[in-house]
Amino acid sequence: MLRLIAASAAGAMAGLALFSLTQVNSRSLFAVTGAVAAVVALLASEWYRRSARLTEVKVTIPQLSELTFAVNNDSRQVAWHMFVETVTRVSTQPLADDEGVVREALTSMYGLFATTRETLKATRPSPVVPSGQTVEYLAITMLNRELRPFLSKWHPRLSEFEAAHRDSPESEWTDNTACRAELQRVQQHIHGYAVGFARLAGVREAEVLIGHVPGPRAEGGDRERDAGSAARR
Repeated sequence: MLRLIAASAAGAMAGLALFSLTQVNSRSLFAVTGAVAAVVALLASEWYRRSARLTEVKVTIPQLSELTFAVNNDSRQVAWHMFVETVTRVSTQPLADDEGVVREALTSMYGLFATTRETLKATRPSPVVPSGQTVEYLAITMLNRELRPFLSKWHPRLSEFEAAHRDSPESEWTDNTACRAELQRVQQHIHGYAVGFARLAGVREAEVLIGHVPGPRAEGGDRERDAGSAARR
């Protein structure tokens, strides 16, 4: 009822204002029109300023320590895109020793590399400020520090095995275990980047969405665990 009364009053005032405008002479009408145009321009400018305003966000990436980022709406969109790409691929989803195929994992990681590059090419660069990094910095660092070394090392080795053993299962590849172990390490690192993208995009409870990525097993870890179990028994 209160909203109905308020709406009726606002409509009545708007009607009176419109009637008053029709009664003024041309000179006054130009003045009123100019004032209204100035108000509209000011409101539009304020909306643009708020949407383009840079906000400081502190993000901790285990491989990079704590960084301060300056983000606006455009960079938040890029961060959201990067977050979705990282959490829906093998890059952050576990691949058990007896599950999945390494070739598919490498293809997925390469897809993340290509998608990230295309996303950055298609967007405008973020404003650079002395006090903060940009979302592009985080994405490019992920490419050059994590994905590129992993892919450049293991893609040629797996391709060489596949070319020489076309009818052999991947499990016979002598580097299978080593590649999977390094994949787990890269997953742990990219997990940190994914959380960072989530923070920049304003995503809440990012850890729940990403899920747990198991850490790489240390050498001898299984033997020590078995020995401990035997001692307890």
